[in-house]
Amino acid sequence: MVSHGDGRLMDAASRLQSQEVPGQRYQAIFDALPDAVLVIAEDGTISLANPAAEAMFGYSRQELIGQHYRIILAQGFRDGVERFFASLRLGQSSGDGTSVHPPFEVSGLRRDGSEFPSEVACSLLVSEHGPSLTATFRTTAQRKESDAGLREAMSLLSATLESTADGILVVGSDGEIAGVNDQFVSMWGIPRELLATHDDAALMGFVLQQLSDPASFLEKVHQLYAHPNAESHDVLEFNDGRTFERYSRPQKVDQKVVGRVWSFRDVTPRRKAQEQARKALADLAEQAAQLKAMAFQDPLTGLANRKLFHDQLTEALHGEDSAAVDVLLLDLDDFKEVNDILGHHAGDQMLIEVARRLRACVGPDDTVARLGGDEFVVLLTGSPDAVEVAERIVDSLNVPVWIEGAMLRPSLSLGLASMSQDAMVASELLRHADVAMYAAKAAGKNRYMRFQPEMMTALVKRTDMEASLRLAVDNDELTVNFQPIVSPRLEAVTQFEALARWDKGGERIPPALFIPTAERSGLMSAIGTHMMREGFSQLRPWLAGDRTRSLSVNVSGVQLRDRDFADNVLTLAEACAMDPRQLVLEVTESVFFDPDEHVIEQLVSLRNAGVRVSLDDFGTGYSSLGRLQDLPVDAVKIDRSFVSMIRTGAEQLPILSSMINMAHSLGLTVTAEGIETAVQAAYLTDLDCDLLQGYLFSHPEPDTGLEIAILRSADAIDALEGLRLRR
Repeated sequence: MVSHGDGRLMDAASRLQSQEVPGQRYQAIFDALPDAVLVIAEDGTISLANPAAEAMFGYSRQELIGQHYRIILAQGFRDGVERFFASLRLGQSSGDGTSVHPPFEVSGLRRDGSEFPSEVACSLLVSEHGPSLTATFRTTAQRKESDAGLREAMSLLSATLESTADGILVVGSDGEIAGVNDQFVSMWGIPRELLATHDDAALMGFVLQQLSDPASFLEKVHQLYAHPNAESHDVLEFNDGRTFERYSRPQKVDQKVVGRVWSFRDVTPRRKAQEQARKALADLAEQAAQLKAMAFQDPLTGLANRKLFHDQLTEALHGEDSAAVDVLLLDLDDFKEVNDILGHHAGDQMLIEVARRLRACVGPDDTVARLGGDEFVVLLTGSPDAVEVAERIVDSLNVPVWIEGAMLRPSLSLGLASMSQDAMVASELLRHADVAMYAAKAAGKNRYMRFQPEMMTALVKRTDMEASLRLAVDNDELTVNFQPIVSPRLEAVTQFEALARWDKGGERIPPALFIPTAERSGLMSAIGTHMMREGFSQLRPWLAGDRTRSLSVNVSGVQLRDRDFADNVLTLAEACAMDPRQLVLEVTESVFFDPDEHVIEQLVSLRNAGVRVSLDDFGTGYSSLGRLQDLPVDAVKIDRSFVSMIRTGAEQLPILSSMINMAHSLGLTVTAEGIETAVQAAYLTDLDCDLLQGYLFSHPEPDTGLEIAILRSADAIDALEGLRLRR
């Protein structure tokens, strides 16, 4: 840009031309000028040029002098200098014989015929030799590129602001609105004519009348403007029931606060889903919170304490009905997680509820005691069927309980010991019950077992189990079966879950038995790697047929504690030509409460690579369902215990609809497992459950039975569609 300040350069050129013999000092100044300077006579010929002019136009000084100025201007700009010459002569004199005209744009012409954009400033020189024109040229190519870049950046910024789902409002430090995007106008329903008035007070009034608490809105605004560097995040409630999240931060230019940017996001659907879930939880909690006050010695539960139980057991063993004395010893599986996750107060509430249910399972003459911690014992005297009582207790405690907004599903291991024909002291009978209880834990927990003499050898068997499993892993004796998972919407199998199988000497060992052994013995990582490799290899043709298909693999917290787990999975996937985006890792909620920080890091790393994470056994964990939005998961799998509640299809099960709706509101995919009947499948399909899995479609099959599993699933899908059409 040539400014009026460049007149000093023109004056130097004027003085240089006005001398009969140019002085060396002025000649040096003229030659050193960075802009191209030409002196043009009244007839249009060039009488003087500096080196910058030579470089700009490609002519030597000798070639320029004496030539008409038109040779350096493109067609269409050649008459402009003459017009400005005349304009300057008619203009006002600056007082020293010169007159300066504001710069104007022209298109220069080089000797090689190429054109370039430039800006020229002219001044009139009046001397004893007559008038002449000093023209100073400066190229504007770089400035135009910079302007184009700025326009492109502004266009991109504008497009970004208009494409965001958030409403954006920018307010200057003076309190005036500097700008809004269309989403802001739409969210607040602001009339266009109101915006056109630029009446900020009227606009604020329009905004405030929509809010249920306008005073708090204004108070927050005043607080932020009193502290320009502060940031804020809060929630706005509207009179019409909508909910916005409001976020504000200062607008800075060169570290100076020049205004404030406000961002508004409509979170009404998410809030409604959360409110529905909270209401469902509250309804169930109210039903389960009725405690039966009983005057027993345990201060927390009101049950008998350890000493009272021993006294009553001793008395029963020496009484007339000593032949019918049964002891049921139980403790809660994984109860420590309740205290660790929800706190000891929630743990106490759970113990109170367990005590209430135990008391409801026995007769008025039987004794229920709490021995300490999460360990309970039941004394039956004269009971006709102790096994029936044990079964009733297991069923009773399997029903979920709601405490402080969290759904807890008590799980117990129970040992049953009965008075034998031989005389027995209380401590011996209790020890038998204790052995049976630990046998129940070893068998997979959440069950009862009656004491048998051979249980004393359980430790030896467990050792044998571990040794056999280690040998099976070394010899690749574990196999993989695949169970299909279908999409009701697509009416097709879209996923297979890989399941570990172990046949030992012709006997199939349940995963619930050997997986805990693998975790205790350090074999889980090797088994997991084997499972994944076999799944990748055996399902490769099926997965390659459709990129939307996927393989689901269960992963334990033991595997995730390995710092190289994520890298090993991705390396294995690459070696097997497996797309990581077709892999789903199923984890239980307990992994998110593992104190080892590397567990979460592994999941985050895998998700960044495209692997999806699914929360298995959804609804059976100890944390609040509302916390689901904070977990790094992409999908949830509803536990089969909830599916089993569907029997006729006419049940009212708000907990199922709440879980599915809440998961969908958080952008999560929902799978239901354990589906055995078409009624269950139809019920869940009507609730918009995304994926279905269970024996209705197919039992787990080896890789040789994949086609059969797919055909069975197709038949089940057809039957399901027929059932839904008839309803």
